[in-house]
Amino acid sequence: MLDIVAALEDEVAQLPPGARLPSEHELMGRFNATRSTVRRAIEQLENRYLLRRVHGSGTFVNRRIDYLLSPGLAPSLHDTVQRAGAEARTFVLDAGIHDAPADIAAHLDVPAGESCMRLVRVGYIDDQPAMCGEEWIRPGILDHVDVSLRAIESLTEVLRGSHRDPTRAWSRASTELPPALVVQRLELRAPAPVWCLETLTRDGVGGAPLMFSRSWMRQDRIRVVIEFDGRDAAASTAH
Repeated sequence: MLDIVAALEDEVAQLPPGARLPSEHELMGRFNATRSTVRRAIEQLENRYLLRRVHGSGTFVNRRIDYLLSPGLAPSLHDTVQRAGAEARTFVLDAGIHDAPADIAAHLDVPAGESCMRLVRVGYIDDQPAMCGEEWIRPGILDHVDVSLRAIESLTEVLRGSHRDPTRAWSRASTELPPALVVQRLELRAPAPVWCLETLTRDGVGGAPLMFSRSWMRQDRIRVVIEFDGRDAAASTAH
């Protein structure tokens, strides 16, 4: 079976994202293998996120988007996806004023229970469900943000349009089994580990907190990459 995995891996590397793989029957003939052997080979590549199977449609080449966590980059899914040559779409599922939980209020530097705008959104990459999450916006930052997002889907761009410079101040990434509602929104076939990404965004001018976000991202669509350049810190220590 390993020779089938290696051959398919080489073939997949030469194909564009979304290309359809030959059927199991065709692969059985090509490799002179049983259906169960071909399926196990495909499963290995699927588990490595190189392939994705769509029930009733077939098996397709999968490519993940690198979501880079770096102090020099704005916390924007749209910017990240566009740099990778793909298309991002986000949609607001819910928008309303809610009392901020204590942990979120602490990040936003407001009293616990302070009324803040909370957005719940779902995001797609090349029309495939990729992320969902919530954003808590500090009072006085944006008025009618849900209306603005109907025209400009990127919250980062909406903040820039309000003469602010959204800058990633703090982030934490982990892998977790998502809540049932997240499984549904991400259209997962079954509960599976996803990225859980929390981010505090501040204004690059003045440093005031702007928003706190918590997102869940499909690992077969997104790869979280952390890039940290310690040269400046090292130079400062040397002096």
